Amino acid sequence: MQTRVERYLAHLDDLSGGQEPKFTPFRSTKPGMRDVTAIVYHDFPKPGFVTGLTYGLSLSGHSCWTRSTPELCISVRSTDDAWAWAIAYLAERLRGGDCHFAYGDTIGFGERISKESDMDAFVLSTPAGLAEEDFLGIDVGDDLPVTIIGCYPIHSSERRFIQDNGLDAFRDLDWDPYDVTRATVV
Repeated sequence: MQTRVERYLAHLDDLSGGQEPKFTPFRSTKPGMRDVTAIVYHDFPKPGFVTGLTYGLSLSGHSCWTRSTPELCISVRSTDDAWAWAIAYLAERLRGGDCHFAYGDTIGFGERISKESDMDAFVLSTPAGLAEEDFLGIDVGDDLPVTIIGCYPIHSSERRFIQDNGLDAFRDLDWDPYDVTRATVV
């Protein structure tokens, strides 16, 4: 019988076609909580991309998580692992608190996420490029399934725009969610 993490990794293996990821643990700063791990794939979903997912956020629990528990995902046109590390870092630091990691949430990183970009925040939404069955209701053997939440790097001005106008208004603007070198659109 597979463990929880084995079930999750088997799901990721199916998504990646069996590509071998790199694992980077982020030590827990919260008493009684396990580490969060960044799971990093290069050249996935296509050459020139880095894709990162977390494991460990869904173990932390939150009163808002009544239908599923989240893990985070980022996929951008880059080769820099910093994008994946950033979401794992945020998952570890913000879990168990006020952030419930829901669609439309914005999260400030507090500094540039990567040397290649001026972006310093994220907006959460459905993960681009994945079918619903690939990110919703992932059976890990618990009472609640895991849902993969997409993280999109944004500029501080875009974060303020989303907070003032909502995620749908931002989505309606002309921007490339995979381009980490793009100029701000607001």
